[in-house]
Amino acid sequence: MSRICQIDIDDSGLPAPTAEVEQERKVAVFDLLEDNSFALPARGEGPAPEGPFRLALAIREKRLVFDIQSEDGDKVGEIHLSLGPFRQVVKDYFQICESYFEAVKRLPPSQIEAIDMARRGIHNEGARILVERLDGKAELDIDTARRLFTLICVLHFGG
Repeated sequence: MSRICQIDIDDSGLPAPTAEVEQERKVAVFDLLEDNSFALPARGEGPAPEGPFRLALAIREKRLVFDIQSEDGDKVGEIHLSLGPFRQVVKDYFQICESYFEAVKRLPPSQIEAIDMARRGIHNEGARILVERLDGKAELDIDTARRLFTLICVLHFGG
């Protein structure tokens, strides 16, 4: 499979993220660029676009937009997804993250671990939804989906 070589997040018009959200974003971008798998299927008669790809994520008109370019900057495609299927899992993810960040400050490791397991479970659910929504539009592995889901959360709530 091909990969993402650059990622841009269009968060213009969104409130500044909290320190925790900004840290999650930085880690997700770093991890995504270090190791990811992202390919586009063939459309029509022509061959599938070849990567690596530049990916810009944005929310426009209440839709999640993947603007995809070749490494050279040529437009390769654009994918629009409804935010509806993500709303509840994003909300749940942010709530559990808030609990996790608070727990780290005051709870024993065993309780922090339990909250972190729940957080990972919700995160996996968000990644699964993303893979389903991109089916037939883009091919990605679960680790790439997890990192992209983190970035979708940052965009969705803006911090």
